[in-house]
Amino acid sequence: MAPDHGAGQTGAAMFAFIDTVIEATLAFVRDNRDWAFWIALVFAMGETTAFLSIIIPSTAVLLGVGALVATGELSLLPIWAGASVGAVIGSLFSYWIGWRYGDAILRLWPLRDHPDLVARGNAAFQKWGVVAVLIGHFFGPLRAVVFVMAGISRISPLLFVPVNIVGCLAWAYVTPKFGEVAGQVFGWLWRLITG
Repeated sequence: MAPDHGAGQTGAAMFAFIDTVIEATLAFVRDNRDWAFWIALVFAMGETTAFLSIIIPSTAVLLGVGALVATGELSLLPIWAGASVGAVIGSLFSYWIGWRYGDAILRLWPLRDHPDLVARGNAAFQKWGVVAVLIGHFFGPLRAVVFVMAGISRISPLLFVPVNIVGCLAWAYVTPKFGEVAGQVFGWLWRLITG
């Protein structure tokens, strides 16, 4: 039986498309610095919204934007502020969806196609309780479901909201900051090699 090369080609095409989206977005941010807050807001909102976070490469974009900060082309403050607001909006919306629709939301696309993510979300809440919300901000596969699972689990808004806001602020700072530091390290190495 011949190996199926179609699946590998489809995966490669998907990665090429994602790379193109990331590069185009970073070029847009570089050329439209005044929109940095809003761009960070939209991508962070997408990253923390249950259905969108599976298909939008927001973390890669925010890391790339952080690298632009390292070059001096952007300031970190509007990126952090926009990403913080976007993360709060997306995660609260996802929490509300989970609270409002309960387990029925897990039977809809794309969550129904990712039962492993749902299982990870359940396991995280069993192990860590509301702290899973904070951890979920920094763990990509969990981020796709953690806010919905918090709503489905009926975690009290009085617990969810403050923990979530701390997670949003921290994630929105650390992600582009990591890109900035990585950009500075690569710049230093490049100058070291090229003299």
